[in-house]
Amino acid sequence: MDSLETELERARALDESELADAIEAIGFECTRCGACCKAESACGEDGESADETAGVVDGGSGTDESAQSDPEPHTATVFPDEIRQLQAAGEYDFRDVARPMPYGLADGPDGPEGETFEWALQTDDCGDCTFYAEDDDGMGACTVHGDRPLICRTYPFSVALGGTSQPMGEAVDEEGMVRAHECEGLGRDISSAEAEELAAALKERAVRELEEAIGVRDTYRPVDPSSGQVVVHDSEGAKRPDGSPYE
Repeated sequence: MDSLETELERARALDESELADAIEAIGFECTRCGACCKAESACGEDGESADETAGVVDGGSGTDESAQSDPEPHTATVFPDEIRQLQAAGEYDFRDVARPMPYGLADGPDGPEGETFEWALQTDDCGDCTFYAEDDDGMGACTVHGDRPLICRTYPFSVALGGTSQPMGEAVDEEGMVRAHECEGLGRDISSAEAEELAAALKERAVRELEEAIGVRDTYRPVDPSSGQVVVHDSEGAKRPDGSPYE
């Protein structure tokens, strides 16, 4: 992979019209299924995963592989300024909006501990995004839609640049620099205007991801968190899970 600075130059030079053409060629329309906002496993009314509930209903011993595994929580990267924007939009506390990205953390005796390098949108007891809601018909909606982070505004697309994220795993389709990830809305008609709006957000996200990565690299200072502590390194420095500086 080229240096982050080189990839940032490439991101800033992306042609939005070419990105829009690629998005239009792939096709996309959000069906409001909520799959990109929810944990991988369904959740019952009491907060248990569907696998756990099935084990009880079926009289299972709970020793099979699915019963032992917890549902994978929803993880969507959010930038520090996006956290503040969401806080201001709804007068939320920091922890209402974001949590340390779990990747890189260890399971300690008192819960997660260690260091990580990103923030993720907060989740509920089911592992779904805390800002996701469904109506009586199961139609999904984002309760902060106007202020949703770039990762949400651009799903299911990413650009083929080093140092940028691939949401929901590997690409299932691609056109030019644009990659498409698993989503039931792919292949549907999208207007030129919608494709252009998505392309602008996609370019912005690519630039922001690389700027954040460079910022994290440049501000990183080794710390030695004690047992049970979590430290998040973002572009503004080391922080505690509540967003306050780690000193």
